[in-house]
Amino acid sequence: MHQLRGTELKRLHRSWKRQSSAEVALLLENVQSPFNVGSIVRTAAALGVGRLYLAGNTASPRNAKAQKICMGTDRYLDVQTFETLPEAVERVRADGYRLVGLELADEAVPLHEADLSGATCIAVGNEDHGISPQALGMCDAVAFIPQLGRVGSLNVATALAVACYEVRRQDWAGLPADA
Repeated sequence: MHQLRGTELKRLHRSWKRQSSAEVALLLENVQSPFNVGSIVRTAAALGVGRLYLAGNTASPRNAKAQKICMGTDRYLDVQTFETLPEAVERVRADGYRLVGLELADEAVPLHEADLSGATCIAVGNEDHGISPQALGMCDAVAFIPQLGRVGSLNVATALAVACYEVRRQDWAGLPADA
């Protein structure tokens, strides 16, 4: 066994990309830390997210601190900024996405049980307060990440990484065996 490099690594990534059909987007509502935004952008680029909608007081991926983390990978995303949440959600819907909030809420379902098929936009909120009540009301579905430890929540960038991977996992699991 050896570590993949160069051409081998590119082949591996291309094979997974060919097995992926789901369109994925992200909506960040008032995610203020440029370090979180940078991490989210890097994860989004790695998992083939196409669009990033920024609403409210969300840090820009072009911020110098965000760039330290995302290392210029924002160039692989269509980044759109909106002053208000309703403007962003209107655009998400116009672009054909179903909006799924990632939040610890009373009617949320475990992430692995959520239907993440088709064009899906995952929404996350502020680091301290999560998704606003207004955003929760605009979501088509809400999911949470089951946790077993003594900590009640994950960092927003980490939670979004888990959610993006779950969208891809469901997409890959739905493919025919000979795909």
